[in-house]
Amino acid sequence: MIKMSVYYSADGGSTFDHDYYRTRHMPLLQERLGDACLRYEIDKGLAGREAGSAPEFVAACHVYAPDLATFQEALAPHRAEIAADVANYTDIAPIVQISEVVEGQGKSGCAL
Repeated sequence: MIKMSVYYSADGGSTFDHDYYRTRHMPLLQERLGDACLRYEIDKGLAGREAGSAPEFVAACHVYAPDLATFQEALAPHRAEIAADVANYTDIAPIVQISEVVEGQGKSGCAL
């Protein structure tokens, strides 16, 4: 399984519309990816490492897919549309990383 993480730096720009991101952008991404999107998560930054400090990132998302080839094949025909939608919710340049999920565990100890 792979995970694409997209981070939006708190000092990277001036706007981020969390509502649009949650209700429009991420559902668009999920729809376009189809079965290649197993699930996604959205993070909203609250604080940094030290109590009372600002978060490093105002938002992030994590999109899970079966494997890299499936993900890239599903994304390719929609990449321009998805990238163009970014301007509708932020002026922050996203930081993207794709990782292999090596291990995961849920609260009950079951593998994710």
